[in-house]
Amino acid sequence: MSEQSTGGWWRSLLPFVVICFGGFMALLDIQIVASSLQNIGGGLSAARDEISWVQTAYLIAEIIVIPLSGWLTRVFSTRWLFAASAAGFTVTSMLCGLAWDIHSMILFRALQGALGASMVPTMFTSSFHYFQGTRRVYSAAVVGTIASIAPTLGPIIGGWITDTLNWHWLFYVNVLPGLAVTMLIPLLVDIDKPDLRLFKEADYPGIVLMAISLGTLEYVLEEGTRWNWFDDSTIEACTVIAGISGALFVARSLAFEHPAVDLRALTDRNFAIGCFLSFVTGIGIFSTIYLTPLFLGYVRGFSAWQTGLAIFSTGAASVAGTPLYVFLARRIDTRWLMMIGLASFGLAMWSFSFITHEWGANELFFPQILRGLPQVFAVAPAVNLGLGSLSPERLKYASGLFNMMRNLGGAVGIAVCSAILNIRTNFHFLAIASNLTPTNGAMTRLVDGMAQRYGAISGSLQSGHAAALKQLWEIAYREASTLAYADAFRAIMIAFIVATLLVPLLRNVPSSSASAPQSPAH
Repeated sequence: MSEQSTGGWWRSLLPFVVICFGGFMALLDIQIVASSLQNIGGGLSAARDEISWVQTAYLIAEIIVIPLSGWLTRVFSTRWLFAASAAGFTVTSMLCGLAWDIHSMILFRALQGALGASMVPTMFTSSFHYFQGTRRVYSAAVVGTIASIAPTLGPIIGGWITDTLNWHWLFYVNVLPGLAVTMLIPLLVDIDKPDLRLFKEADYPGIVLMAISLGTLEYVLEEGTRWNWFDDSTIEACTVIAGISGALFVARSLAFEHPAVDLRALTDRNFAIGCFLSFVTGIGIFSTIYLTPLFLGYVRGFSAWQTGLAIFSTGAASVAGTPLYVFLARRIDTRWLMMIGLASFGLAMWSFSFITHEWGANELFFPQILRGLPQVFAVAPAVNLGLGSLSPERLKYASGLFNMMRNLGGAVGIAVCSAILNIRTNFHFLAIASNLTPTNGAMTRLVDGMAQRYGAISGSLQSGHAAALKQLWEIAYREASTLAYADAFRAIMIAFIVATLLVPLLRNVPSSSASAPQSPAH
C-alpha cells in the first residue's frame, strides 16, 4: 500500500506521534524547573548561585550529545537509539526526583540531558522520513510547534506541579510516559538498520574535541557573570581551552573522511542561514523564558504557580498559531511567513522593553500574545528551508548540528542576558542613587514620612530612619533591576531584526521537490 493511502498514512502517523512525544518530553524538561528553582534550592539547601546549575547541567549535556545524534543513529538505528534515549531519560528522571543534595541533582540532570538528547534531532529527521510532498507542511508545523512551545510550557507545567504536589514530581511525571515511549518505539519505528561497523571508522578525537569545546564554552557562558568574566583565572583558562579545542575540532571535521558532525553541510546556503536563524530563535525562546519568570519571582515576588499563570498566554498563543501557519503555508511562500514570525518576535521584545515593576499577567498578556502566536512561523519554516535543502544521506548528521544551534543560542542568550542584568542593574542603580540626595525634596519627604511610621512601630526615631533608608534602597534597586530587564529585552530585539533581514537570502524549497527520505532497509 502506498504512503499516500489511508493505511500508509496511519502507519506513518502513529510512530511519528510517539517520536514527537519523546522529543516534547526532552525539550520540556529544559525549562520545567525554571519557575521552581527557588523551591528546589530550598529543598536541597543549595545557594542561589548553585541552583542555576540544575538547568545549566541539563543544557550542557544536551548541547554536547545532540550534534552526535546523526552518527549515533547510523550506528544503532533510529529505533534502538530512540528507545535507549527514552529509557535513559526515564531512569535519570527518577534519580533527579530522588536527589539528596545539590551535587547529586546536578549530576543526575546532566545524565538526563545527555541520555535524552538524541530524541530531539531524531524528531526532526523522522518528519522527513514519514511525510513527503505537501504533507511536510503539517509535519514541519508539528515539530516547529513542539520546539517552540515545549520550553514555553515548561515553567507553566512546572509551577503547577510544584505548588500542587512538590518539586520532586517535576521529574517523577516523566516516568510513566517515558516507559510508554520506551516500549512503543521498538514496536512501531522501522526507519533504518544499525551499522555497528561505523564504530571502527568513527572520529573519536573529533568527538572528544567537540565535547571539550562545547562543555567549556557553556561553563564560561554560565559562570562568567558570577566570577566577573576574565578577572577569574578559571574562566580565562576555560575560554582558551574552548577556543583551541573548537578550532581543532573544526579543522579535523573538515579534513576527516567520516566526521562525527558534518560541518561541510554549512556550504549549503540554506542550511547555513537556517542554522543561524535557529540560533537566534533559540536566543529568543530560551532567554525570554529565563527572563520572565526571573522578573516575576524576584521583582514581583510571585510564587511558582503565579509565575506559570502569568506566562500561560505565550503557550496558548503558540498552540493557536499552529493551525494558522498550516493554513497559510500551503498558500504563501514560507519565507514570507518566516519574516513575519521573526519580525513579530522582535516587535514583542520591543513591547517588553516598556516593562515596569507593576507588570503582572494582565500587562504581560499582549506582549506574550505578540510573541507566542507567530512563534511557529519563526521555527517551522527553518525546518523545511534549512534541512529540506539537504540530500537524505546528509540529513541525519546535519539535523544534530541544526538542533544544537538552537540550544547553543539559548545558552548564549541566557548568558548574555545575565551579564546585561548584572551590568545594567549596577549602572541604573548608580544613576538613580546619584539623584537621591538631600537636595531632592520629594525623596526627603518620602524618607521622613517612612521614618516616622517605622519609628512609631519600633519606638525609636533612629531605628525608624534606618528602616526608611533601607526601604529607599530596596525601591531604588527594584527600579534599577526593572530597567535592566528592559535593556535585556531590547538586546534580544536587535538579534531578531538581524535575523529578519537575512530571510530573503534563503532559497525557496517547495515541499514537492524537497529531498525524499531513504526507505527503510528490510
